[in-house]
Amino acid sequence: MDLASLGIDHLGVTPSTRGLPGEISIEMARSICNAVKETVVTVALSVENNPTEILSMVEEVQPKILHLCGPENLSTPKLVNDMKTMLGNKVGNIKIMKAVSIKGHESIDLALEYSKVADYLILDTQSTDVYGIGASGSTHDWDISKKIVETSNIPVILAGGLSPKNVSEAIQHVKPWGVDSLTHTNKPLNNGRFRKDVEKVKDFVSASR
Repeated sequence: MDLASLGIDHLGVTPSTRGLPGEISIEMARSICNAVKETVVTVALSVENNPTEILSMVEEVQPKILHLCGPENLSTPKLVNDMKTMLGNKVGNIKIMKAVSIKGHESIDLALEYSKVADYLILDTQSTDVYGIGASGSTHDWDISKKIVETSNIPVILAGGLSPKNVSEAIQHVKPWGVDSLTHTNKPLNNGRFRKDVEKVKDFVSASR
């Protein structure tokens, strides 16, 4: 059974060579996006900060959404705006989802800055051992995420430590436009990598709905 048949709305891929969790080749990412493009909205993740490099990936993979989740000191509002211009000129109607690492109340102002240039925000939890924003498997302060949802003028997706067990509570508390899960819907493999756990994904979708 493939993930696209489980009732998900968006499917993310990680085309990279950095050793990121779940990373795959550009060729595999393109193949996946092509296979499911009529069923779900495809999202390609990038932790890079070189606009030309990011654009090249997008042109090859052809997702519907570019998920920018590089370190905050590199993945700035200017980078988001530059990418939006480049994508509009080179690729066409590709939306940008910008990750925001929720730390404290200063994250609210930062999120509002990104909301001026991005199409979506995804509120995540910083990992200490993964490059970029996300893949920590830990939740953050949902009160801060709730305030961002209430003040943002673009759709806000909640991520960070969400699982079939807590996603319903998270939705009721934060009231986001959407929710995202990585770590807690995975099945670990012997080589340190993982694949999605179909049963956990099904439970996550059910709890979310």
